[in-house]
This record gives sequence, C-alpha cells and structure tokens, in this order.
Amino acid sequence: MPETISITAIASISPLGNNPAEIFDNYRSPKHFFSPKDFGAQQVLVAALSAESTAIIETLKASDSKYKSLDNSVLYAIAASRMAIKRTGWNQNSVFGINLGSSRGATGLFEKHHLDFIQTDKAQTLASPTTTLGNISSWVAHDLQSSGPEISHSITCSTALHAVLNGVAWLRAGMADKFLVGGSEAPLTPFTIAQMQALKIYSKESGEFPCRAFDLEKTQNTMILGEGAAVCCLETGKSDRALAYIEGIGYATELLEHSTSISAEADCFVKSMAMALKDVDLNEVDAVVMHAPGTRTGDLSEYKAIGKIFGKQLPMLTTNKWKIGHTFGASGMLNIEMALLMIRYQEFFSVPFAEAQKERPAIKKVLVNAVGFGGNAVSILLSKP
Repeated sequence: MPETISITAIASISPLGNNPAEIFDNYRSPKHFFSPKDFGAQQVLVAALSAESTAIIETLKASDSKYKSLDNSVLYAIAASRMAIKRTGWNQNSVFGINLGSSRGATGLFEKHHLDFIQTDKAQTLASPTTTLGNISSWVAHDLQSSGPEISHSITCSTALHAVLNGVAWLRAGMADKFLVGGSEAPLTPFTIAQMQALKIYSKESGEFPCRAFDLEKTQNTMILGEGAAVCCLETGKSDRALAYIEGIGYATELLEHSTSISAEADCFVKSMAMALKDVDLNEVDAVVMHAPGTRTGDLSEYKAIGKIFGKQLPMLTTNKWKIGHTFGASGMLNIEMALLMIRYQEFFSVPFAEAQKERPAIKKVLVNAVGFGGNAVSILLSKP
C-alpha cells in the first residue's frame, strides 16, 4: 500500500473570502459573487476579490519594496501561503517543498509591460523576471524563507491538482516529508477577457445565475472568470492534524479533438477517475466536486464520464463555479477546499438550479476533478480522517 498522505492545512484568498468561517458561510449562502467590471469599452461580469481581501493584498504589496513590482498572481499566492503555513504550524525549521502553478501567470503585469513597450519601444528592467511562471513558487519560497525544492508549472486549468500529484510523488518517494502545493490566478484583465470571448465561451446571461455551471440543459456557454489563490499543506503519514487523507490519485491526457475542449465523452476524466478509484468501493464515494466550467460541452461531457464510472448510482454532484466562476490554475485547489469543508462540517453544498439529489447520511469520501485545455484531467479522492 502507498504511504498515506495527510492534508494538514488549506488556505485561500478568493471571492469567497480569506478565512474558513467566512468561506463556509458563503458556501452555505444561495448567492453568487459576480459583479460587473469595466474592461476598456465594455462591462463584463467577473468574480473579484472582496474589498477586505484586496486590502490584504495592498498591505502585502506595501510591506516590501520588492513586492511592488510583482503581479497579483504572485501576491495572491504569497498571501494564501502565509495563512496555510501558520495554520499547519510549520516554522523556519521546517523543511518543505513548494509546488505552486498558474495557467496564465503574470497576465496583468505582462499586459502592462507590453503596452509600455508598444508606446516607447523599450522594455522596463524588471519586465522579464517578474512575468515568468517561476515567479510564483520562487517568491513564495523567498517570503517564507523555505529551504526545500521550488517547482512552478502551468498545465492550464488542472495546474493546482497537478501540483498535488507532484507533491504526493515527492513525499511517497521519500525525497521530502512536507510539501506546499496549489495554484494562483489573476486573470481579470482586458486581454484575458477578450480571449475567452473570442472562444465564445464567456457568459452573456443576465438572470439570477449568470454562470449556469452544472446546468445540463443550458443552450449557451456561461463561463465567467474569477480570481484568487489556494494552497494546501501535505505531510507524509496519518497526521493527528489531518483535515483529510489523499486516498487516491488519477490523471490522464486524451488525444486532442479540439485545442480548447475535451472529447464529448470526456475520455480523460473516465481514465483519471478510474485510476483514483481503483481500490475503492464506488458506493463509498459520497460526492464529486466537478470541474464543470459552465460551458455546454465541458459540463455535459464530465457528467457523462461520471456516469460511465458510477453507473446509475451516482454520488452527490456539485461545483463552485456557479458561485465564483472559473479561476483557471487555482480552480482545482478551490475545489479541494470545497470538498474539505463538506467533509469537516458534514454539509453538502448543492447547485441551486440543478436537479435535486438524494443526500447521503454522511460525507466520508469526496472525489475532486479538474481538467484543462488539451484534455489533461486529474482526479483526487479525499477521505475523512
């Protein structure tokens, strides 16, 4: 049997808030966190950080002269990582690895530097080092004064769950006994919004629920972007501080039919879920936190894949994207946070406009999904300690 891996802390900064009690209350609420924001000549719905969370980032930015030149994607990661380390009790004597990634990285800062270049034909001194994807893990390591390995990567929207896979691999290989893993994204920029609109997947809904994630009857794409960062602390063995154990991991990449979507039957999800559940009685899986980005093809294909794995006896199904939108590389870890809250409080967070589901008497095992452009799926099975 592979060695047990414990999640001993999780922290996030997102439209849901920045502390566990606030985030739990906001999950229980039937409201979403979308609001209009101006992007050039147009106004678009997005899920942005609250004023309180924005103030935390501004205070962080002002705390060190070097931080003033960093992108929000890096600052979000630093803020979340500080909280996670504090909650788990790691200190300067703790040796831990860091694997934090992002789908887009320093999008806002890159757009600013590129505009400066277009206008002046010159690049600023820090234009290159502050816009590399390696920025996130390296700056978090600098801020925490860690001494373990630092890894950054981008595997589009499954980035955070790939960080979990990598952390688990390091721990089970005996190359480390602690790892900080997760993702960060600050995509609320004019060019990123325009990119999603060009793909014709951005929501044009104006009703009560503008992102219809997990609405299998919708007639148009309804994805909305959100921002934030989420990280968790992994430790080898069964910790007495464990929020959950990682019981199974699965991953798969499918042949591309289209560069921006997975296959109609979500073959990659079928394979990743089957791998994560290979030693598990399927009847014991109480819930699935779906990737479900709010697109017609994405939501329906994942649902079909879940049906292929579980048959007619489906677990409870949910998603958080109807509430906070798609946070790209951070989304998988925000899904894990949602799962951990359901396990801790024994409360299922449903999608208000989805078909009612028969709730389980207890929530002991939750499967978490994420997938990105190119059909790179990851599934993580969490179990109650």
